Amino acid sequence: MWYGVSSIAARFLNYLLTPYLTDALLTSAYGEMQLIYSLIPFLNILFTYGLETAYFRYIQKKEQAADVYDTITVSLIISTVSLTTLMILFRGAIADIISLQDHTEYITWCAFIIGLDALTTIAFAKLRHDNRPVKYAVIRISGILVYIALTIFFLSVCPRIAKDNPDHFLLLFYKPGMEVGYLILANVAQSLFTFILLRKEFFAFRWRFNKTLWREIMRYSMPLLIVGFGGMVNETMDRIMLRWWSTSADPLTEIGIYSGCYKLSILITLFVQAFRMGAEPFFFKQSQGEHPQRTYARVMKFFVIAVCLMFLVVVLYLDIWKHFLSRETYWTGLRVVPILLLANMFLGIYYNLSIWYKVTNRTRAGATITFIGAGITLLINFLFIPSFGYMACAWATFLCYGTMMVLSFVWGQKVYRIPYAWKKLVAYIVIVVLLYGIAILFSKIGLGTAANFAFSTLLLALFGWFILNVEKKEFSRMPVIGKFIR
Repeated sequence: MWYGVSSIAARFLNYLLTPYLTDALLTSAYGEMQLIYSLIPFLNILFTYGLETAYFRYIQKKEQAADVYDTITVSLIISTVSLTTLMILFRGAIADIISLQDHTEYITWCAFIIGLDALTTIAFAKLRHDNRPVKYAVIRISGILVYIALTIFFLSVCPRIAKDNPDHFLLLFYKPGMEVGYLILANVAQSLFTFILLRKEFFAFRWRFNKTLWREIMRYSMPLLIVGFGGMVNETMDRIMLRWWSTSADPLTEIGIYSGCYKLSILITLFVQAFRMGAEPFFFKQSQGEHPQRTYARVMKFFVIAVCLMFLVVVLYLDIWKHFLSRETYWTGLRVVPILLLANMFLGIYYNLSIWYKVTNRTRAGATITFIGAGITLLINFLFIPSFGYMACAWATFLCYGTMMVLSFVWGQKVYRIPYAWKKLVAYIVIVVLLYGIAILFSKIGLGTAANFAFSTLLLALFGWFILNVEKKEFSRMPVIGKFIR
């Protein structure tokens, strides 16, 4: 809960910039920014190569805990310095790949962001393993606040100063028309600030390297690198592919619209991301106890119920949520939102399901599943982006995560059976989609906005009542909610 809430808080603060950025930047500039930030998480996977998950896997054996931290940290330092140097040397080629040839300096700045973030990965993991949620939360949120403050300074304060006092000394750091560049520089400052706050954890290692342990860790983590790459192809590569294959007269504007509407899946996206932060160490610890499968099944049930409710909260009130995007230009892409919400729901379920190959050391299975998902993403986008633009990206994401979810469930049940109440969970998902369809049909009657909202609220309340009755026994066992359910 602690790590999940802190992760949600940090990311939510970042998401709160969306209305500001969609207003402060042209849609094409917002698209350019999203193109850059599609590259960063992709390279983050390369820089960390599955070491975070490997750390949680191998740190469980207390007798080798010190060796694990030292070996992983030394490996990470050497690889980060090497990869950062290569990224700077080949910045021109990387800029060509994402069609930003005029801004190779962006790649250099991104190299420092990725390098610093990679170095703090295991330090953050150490805080999570050591059960230090307060420091973890403070550092995460402080970094975001630094980024927000610098963003507002460069995009709002500096232009105002330039207008009122052109000779002001602060303008030595400011150049009009470089808004996207300043967003990246603000991110560099955030990453450096975070590294400084984590210096104690980072420098807790000793410069020693256990080759035998490292080889074992690499055998475990390398398939996770493929999983990570495939995941990033599915999560962020669609913006880059949209830039490659779009036949639009202004592909950057199209990327901006799609990326803005993607932000409206905020509730489910934040929940899934926060769940990942807390679930991975929790699942590994549970695997050491008796009958962990029952716990995994119960967690899955509550997870699906939560994301179903979130789906309804967004789609039933989309006419309110759309104002999260400041310019009406973005509203033309709202039809992708329900598709992306379902896609992210499938992704969250897949993260739950993926525990089977992690605790059984079959990470190659995860690599295979993710590779199949990446293939689906690439194929659908290649075939349909020229004709359907960002709609193809949305459906590719939906089909990719849906396929990965089904494959992981079927394969996992054969290797490491977990008693998921899968028929009931599928029924919940189908029900919320049907309720959304009913709301759409009701809005066609034309009774007005107030009537539509009232009907949507009724549907949401009915689903909540239905869940409480069907899962009454489960809810009654919960520490706080159970007191109110008899």
